[in-house]
Amino acid sequence: MTSKALSIIQFLNNSSNELIIDVRAPIEFEKGHITNAINIPLFEDVERAEIGTLYKQQGKEIAVNRGLEIVSPKLVPFVNQVKSLTKNKKVFIYCFRGGMRSNSFAWLMNTSGLDATILEGGYKNYRNHVLNYFEEKKKLVIIGGMTGSGKTDLLKKLDKLDFQIIDLEKLANHKGSAFGSINEEKQKPQQIFENNLFHQLKLLDPKKIILIEDESQSIGYNKIPHALWLQMKKAPIIKLDIPFELRVLKLVQDYTTTNIDALKICVKKIEQNLGIQNASLCFKYLDENNLTDVARLTLKYYDKAYSYTYNKKTTQQIIPVVLDTMNFEENTLKLKGVIKSLDLYNAN
Repeated sequence: MTSKALSIIQFLNNSSNELIIDVRAPIEFEKGHITNAINIPLFEDVERAEIGTLYKQQGKEIAVNRGLEIVSPKLVPFVNQVKSLTKNKKVFIYCFRGGMRSNSFAWLMNTSGLDATILEGGYKNYRNHVLNYFEEKKKLVIIGGMTGSGKTDLLKKLDKLDFQIIDLEKLANHKGSAFGSINEEKQKPQQIFENNLFHQLKLLDPKKIILIEDESQSIGYNKIPHALWLQMKKAPIIKLDIPFELRVLKLVQDYTTTNIDALKICVKKIEQNLGIQNASLCFKYLDENNLTDVARLTLKYYDKAYSYTYNKKTTQQIIPVVLDTMNFEENTLKLKGVIKSLDLYNAN
């Protein structure tokens, strides 16, 4: 029942813009899957657990027979579902190791007149490929600056000017601070974060620079892959220097529609670092809907933390850029000139 199998690189290249099906159980899919794949599980979570128990306790033959009993009623629905989704009868399929589940599903698809291909080595092979990819040398340039500098906004503007960017905070659904989860969707599991980051990086030209916002390794519950993080630590930093009160204004604008109770929860997270007196003042200002003074107090804490981290940077190139406005159009044009003057930008 062995089906046509492709190496990981061939599989990813050939499946671009095609239907990719993950036939693992939902619990496996939710933990991590190939970006843009859909889940059509051969076995549901309970069924998978039952077959696994039978395999351990009574052997392969009994487990396989039980699997056939479970799958048999699903065969026609599987075929109908896939035919309704595929554009050109091509289907790319994987399970965990590229074994029985993906081969069985591919056989069914091929038998029904579709063109099915499986991933050699399955999702396990894909994950190894993803993690190894982060070790490949990349032309990174970091956009740094203290909290409230509008780094993410500037990245988005630079993206529209055809610079290559990676928005780590968007991928992580988190802004990277104690307030980072506000107005964001629930964070995804670490493997999905890594897989989506890999997918975004693969869309970029490796010969050109990639702009990334300065982040700690942890962005909420997600972590930047260690190999990529090491490259970020050594990359040139464009350090934005924007006046304190302009950054206060930016934070007020960002959080003006946020629920006050949500802000109080975030202040509580950094209460020890702020100091009891300052934290109490923040709670008082929040009750008064005085976001400006809350921003001033919290910014003093974040500025101190940023300065401490910044002084430990190991990069050999730091380019300070003084900006005296929060006009993002004007600031973007200034950054454009700075980026184009970098040796890394002009290097082949």
